[in-house]
Amino acid sequence: MTNMTLKQLRYFEAVARHGHFGRAASACAISQPALSVQIRDLEEDLGAQLFERSARQIRLTQFGEDILSRVRGILSGVEELQDYARAARENPLSRLRLGIIPTIAPYLLPRIIGHLSARHAAIDLQVRETLTSRLIEELQARRIDAAIVALPISEPELAEVPLFDEDFVLVRPLADAGKPVPDGETLSRMRLLLLEEGHCFRDQALSFCSLQPGAPRDGLDGSSLTTLVQMVAAGIGVTLIPDMAVGVEAKGAAVDVARFARPVPRRSVGMVWRKASPLQESFAEIAETVREAAATER
Repeated sequence: MTNMTLKQLRYFEAVARHGHFGRAASACAISQPALSVQIRDLEEDLGAQLFERSARQIRLTQFGEDILSRVRGILSGVEELQDYARAARENPLSRLRLGIIPTIAPYLLPRIIGHLSARHAAIDLQVRETLTSRLIEELQARRIDAAIVALPISEPELAEVPLFDEDFVLVRPLADAGKPVPDGETLSRMRLLLLEEGHCFRDQALSFCSLQPGAPRDGLDGSSLTTLVQMVAAGIGVTLIPDMAVGVEAKGAAVDVARFARPVPRRSVGMVWRKASPLQESFAEIAETVREAAATER
């Protein structure tokens, strides 16, 4: 096994995670044929097949399943070693792999980039936008360094630092402007448009309306806040969006934006990272920069 490389192990892990050679190649920034060659070389070096290949799908062999956790442990250890090396250098913030959820990224990220560039001109910022569950998985697997999400996360191995609280607002058709703003109970009986399953913002909106996730309801789901607002403008229903999204999503749309009476639905936004990371002090510094960016006027 003298020819085995960390790069090959990363490619193997990526194919196992994505379940697809093409998607794994894209994630690893390599061509699919080149990745396939590396996987075949690894199989030859190990003397065993890692994947069962067919025209429609690939799956791990029993041997591949047996070694996957060990490979991930090796890669995690290498990432941890690199973190310690970064922490020992004069400039540990040379790279930041930051995850951020879709209901925050389009509205806060430009300000975050501006503030980080001013504070850390040489930082290599790599952004990953996806759902909370995936960010937590990638954080625990050391594929990202930190994430900006809605709190609480309640994972014992992760540190949580609150950044700010944010109100939700009601978006309704323009014809409803001036009407009383419904409370959560009234809203639950209206045609409420929500994000697709998996978005934490969906669950927070349902909680305000005292509705259980998965319960039958008269509403439609959208893939983004932009889609929801445009559906409202078309007269299909009403929706909730975070306050930070109003300036972008409601601008130019034929909708009315109304604020709720107390108790106002809201979320707590924070930053999370691994407690075991040697870069905790640097991440706390980044969190303060993000807090300052969020406090600036949009």
